[in-house]
Amino acid sequence: MSSRLKDVAARAGVSIRTVSNVVSGTGSVAEETRARVQAALDELGYRPNLAARNLRGGRTGLIGLVIPELHSPYFGELAGLIVQAAQQRSWTVVIDQTFGDGEAERRLLEGTGGRVVDGLIISPWSLRPEELTARARDVPVVLLGEQRAPGLADRVAVDSVLAADEATTHLLETGRRRIAAIGLQPHLHNETARQRLEGYHRALRRAGLSPDVTLQRPVRALHREDGARAMTELLDSGTRPDAVFAFSDELALGALHVAHRRGLRVPDDLAVVGFDGIEDARYACPPLTTVVPDKKQIAERALQCLADRVYSPAASVPPLDVVVPHRLEIRDSSRPAG
Repeated sequence: MSSRLKDVAARAGVSIRTVSNVVSGTGSVAEETRARVQAALDELGYRPNLAARNLRGGRTGLIGLVIPELHSPYFGELAGLIVQAAQQRSWTVVIDQTFGDGEAERRLLEGTGGRVVDGLIISPWSLRPEELTARARDVPVVLLGEQRAPGLADRVAVDSVLAADEATTHLLETGRRRIAAIGLQPHLHNETARQRLEGYHRALRRAGLSPDVTLQRPVRALHREDGARAMTELLDSGTRPDAVFAFSDELALGALHVAHRRGLRVPDDLAVVGFDGIEDARYACPPLTTVVPDKKQIAERALQCLADRVYSPAASVPPLDVVVPHRLEIRDSSRPAG
């Protein structure tokens, strides 16, 4: 006979309610208690009856994850972490990508009205806040990234302004003064580039420097080829930076590639800093300094927000704005020039 909740509760020395909260991923359970309950679940081989539980609650056991690009190292790593965190809550994740296209984002948001999924985690690039607010009313939604939708949904993100400030400040502290910014995206509404540009400007002004528009390069996307193109434009224009702050690691890797081909020594001639903390950054030549968001915590907090909305739909808790930690991982690409 399979184990029941009361068997797990007896083994762990807690209430059935506490076991239920751990299994469903809802409620507030102390870490020590959660670990004890999980150990009892594992020892007894408890498996929730998902079909019965979902039928009683009118749920499917599915959640949607909508990201701009599956091939992006950052979003690929994040998606994997979200799937792992969802499995611990007995959820199956249905993943789709939008390529940052507004129509695709609208279509996927509108599709939630049919209750195919219990909730949706989405990283919007093109939709404005008012469009997000108008289109996602019938299912719990959690936003990833800098875009906000006031009054609509929980949001989980790093503080991009602060992180960009720290990255630029690090370059200034190494003696760099002509710091280029690669990654402006005026065609998008996701706020990512704007906030990272704001942090870059803030650090420059605090150091007594006026931002130079000739050192700020827009890109169509955040890929290696876009970073390479922007770096090429900088060098061909005669605007010679002594450092680059790229708004993604992929952009930074593209800039590094061009720097090497042009005979620039990194970091002696050019220091480079990226953003995202992707695994490729560690194996670049030289290893890339980067802002590392706590992606594991992004995944876990997003799933917690979604679980709270799915399992407690009547709770009148205002949407949360969750800021997760980040750190600046300093590597050889930005060591002080010798």
